[in-house]
Amino acid sequence: MITDMTKGSPLKHILLFSVPLLIGNIFQQLYNIADLVIVGRTLGVEPFAAVGAVAPLFFLIMFVIVGLTNGFAVVTGQRYGAKDIPGVRNSVVVSTVLSTIVTLLFSIVCTVFMNHILHWMNVPANIYHNAYWYVEIIVIGLISTTMYNMLASIIRALGDSKTPLYFLIIASVINIILALIFIQIFNMGVPGSAFAVILSQAISVILCLFFIKYRLPILHIRRGEWLIKFDRHFYNSAYEHLRVGIPMAIQFSIIGIGIIIIQSVCNTFGANVIAALTAALRIEQIATLPMMSFGVALAAYVAQNFGAKKFKRIRLGVIKTSTINIILSIVMAFVMRIWGTDIIGAFIGTATKEIIDIAHNYLLISTIFYFFLGQIFIYRNALQGMGETLFPLLACIAELVMRSFAAVYLALKFGYIGIFYSGPIAWVSASTILFFGYLYSIKHIIYKVKNKLHSCLSDN
Repeated sequence: MITDMTKGSPLKHILLFSVPLLIGNIFQQLYNIADLVIVGRTLGVEPFAAVGAVAPLFFLIMFVIVGLTNGFAVVTGQRYGAKDIPGVRNSVVVSTVLSTIVTLLFSIVCTVFMNHILHWMNVPANIYHNAYWYVEIIVIGLISTTMYNMLASIIRALGDSKTPLYFLIIASVINIILALIFIQIFNMGVPGSAFAVILSQAISVILCLFFIKYRLPILHIRRGEWLIKFDRHFYNSAYEHLRVGIPMAIQFSIIGIGIIIIQSVCNTFGANVIAALTAALRIEQIATLPMMSFGVALAAYVAQNFGAKKFKRIRLGVIKTSTINIILSIVMAFVMRIWGTDIIGAFIGTATKEIIDIAHNYLLISTIFYFFLGQIFIYRNALQGMGETLFPLLACIAELVMRSFAAVYLALKFGYIGIFYSGPIAWVSASTILFFGYLYSIKHIIYKVKNKLHSCLSDN
């Protein structure tokens, strides 16, 4: 159901919007986690490590797609908040065209340079074959992932976070079933799990299209609207979308590149460390999903209220969600420190005590800094919801520099334990920039609006 978040209680809107997002994000993680669990428990440590060794590359690809499509959806949400319905439909058309072009180019480039990328990542020879085919299949079928994320982002931009959740649950269950069939019945090994991911994402796309056709008349694009004229109107609209989408894609890709650098250093320590870090990071992703979900909900809320020029509601929403994320960061840190080790053992049925101990050490270090990670989700999404891209980009660059420096330098000095401090150091740097960037941006925007209003009154 479409929701107008420019009226009513900000906290109520954000809470109601974030709960389906949280559940959806959990199922989104199941796409990769289910594969890891199935691969780890049926094929063993080395195939598990193969998927883990290229997981950062997989996430880099996902980050680019998610950043791009979420950026496009910010424009859609702003136009909906401004009650510009023709503009909403135009945004859908432009988003579809741009997303398709970018995805095809991205897939071609990744396919051509895949061997070079994996060698640069120091993927060990004994797991190279499985790692290559897992990520190669993902890249070939990337268009289905792009289309799902684009459609889901557009539906969420209109205030409906429940429908994408339902489709994601269905697709996640299908993903698990297909992975089991491909791996255990057809003996396809690691590539079978990649095929399961792509096919289940394609099903999500079909479900979104059916929903739009039968339940969202606001998004019914007439044939004439699909006949794009490459004129000034199209170029202006494309620029408006790319102005937000590309910086967001760059921001997400910088995060992904930082993780790849960490993984390339981690890969030099062998399969056991790779497997341990892979399991620990997946558990951490689940633990931080509540904080992430509030951030994504805030982005949709801010985008609509920004379009409606209701800046006081934006500030109130940010304060309330920031407080909630502080509480969540403390709770999830305690949960991970108490039960993290038990969860790690469930990931890899053949895990040794050494692997579990390595993963547990990572969680003991990272959980101390969850506060900073939680605030990143709030202030980055608030800025992006307002269409502000400079400070999120600066924060991502700082995150990349600090993460890379810490991973390389500390790994040389302290071994793989040094790698575990790279993420927390990056979180502290990025959250500081985003916090002060938000304070500056919201004051600057309100100042410009007041000056414009004063100028109009003076002219009259």
